[in-house]
Amino acid sequence: MQLDLSIFNPKARSLIGLDISSSSVKMVELASDAKGGYRVERYAIEVLPRDVVSDGNIVNLEAAAESVRRAWKRLATVTKQVAIALPASHVITKKIIVAAGQREEELEVLVESEANQYIPFALEEVNLDFQVVGPVPSSPDEIEVLIAASRKEKVEDRVAVAEAAGLKPVVLDVESYAVLAAFELIEKQLPEGGQGQIVALVDVGANVMNLTVLRNGQQLYVREQAFGGNQLTQDIARLFSMSFEEAEAEKRRNNLPEQYETELLRPFLESMALELSRALQFFFTSTQFNQINHIVLAGGCAVIAGADEVVASRTQINTVIANPFANMLLSDRVRTKNLLTDASSLMVACGLALRRFDE
Repeated sequence: MQLDLSIFNPKARSLIGLDISSSSVKMVELASDAKGGYRVERYAIEVLPRDVVSDGNIVNLEAAAESVRRAWKRLATVTKQVAIALPASHVITKKIIVAAGQREEELEVLVESEANQYIPFALEEVNLDFQVVGPVPSSPDEIEVLIAASRKEKVEDRVAVAEAAGLKPVVLDVESYAVLAAFELIEKQLPEGGQGQIVALVDVGANVMNLTVLRNGQQLYVREQAFGGNQLTQDIARLFSMSFEEAEAEKRRNNLPEQYETELLRPFLESMALELSRALQFFFTSTQFNQINHIVLAGGCAVIAGADEVVASRTQINTVIANPFANMLLSDRVRTKNLLTDASSLMVACGLALRRFDE
């Protein structure tokens, strides 16, 4: 199967950001507003059946495609072009320095030569692409180039799911880069626009906690830990004799007996704060930095009532919930209250939707 799809692709005139995570399908469609900003046209979240996606791999393509199809129908749009993303664990990236002023054909030859050194697969087994980052600050005669590569089977699985749902994938990105694109909107909301400040972006999903420490948009540190909302769901299922699916549904509806908060929820939030504290300690001990100015919580667990307060109490660091849509206009189709609840879990989909506006 030959794919006309690269890691970095020019903007599409109309585009939906499609995020297929381990627990749900999320879609976001953005438009430009009259003031040069963005407007949220539509968004949708559809829960995935358990084990459809495992460790970033799509295990059941048919079930994943059906969930994507339902999410698109709920979106109620005519747009079928989507930007999709691969988990960072499925992508090998490397920045290289090359002489400036080279033609694209010459860059392609250089990139393939470099890729042979860093990619542990035959080049015919991967989708390989590159993007010029910009000039090297200390050497104007050189440029920095980002190489990205992924096994073709990983790319083809996500493309197949989108196409089986009746959609047309036109942009392939990396989840971590999509999150950073959405984070740029959040950083502007911090004091002094976050400039010169060290920010810990913490994405707590169903199975994994991702910590990315940034300063002025540059990554200083990245760490992944096995911790997520599925642990709370499993505890709910065990305590209240429910199936995992029933427990997840009741958790999302916040429709559980009184003992849930004291016996399960509070201990879970304390564990989450403890895991984050440990991750930050690894950052401090492995770098020259000794402080964090702000923590930004993202992912499905960020919206749990009181999560930011518990994290702030344990870490003694200003903690906010991620909302890339805070300064956007909303279309009549979007309910403000619902979006406030869902915003932190839409980071990847939002970042992918922003690819529409790439130059």
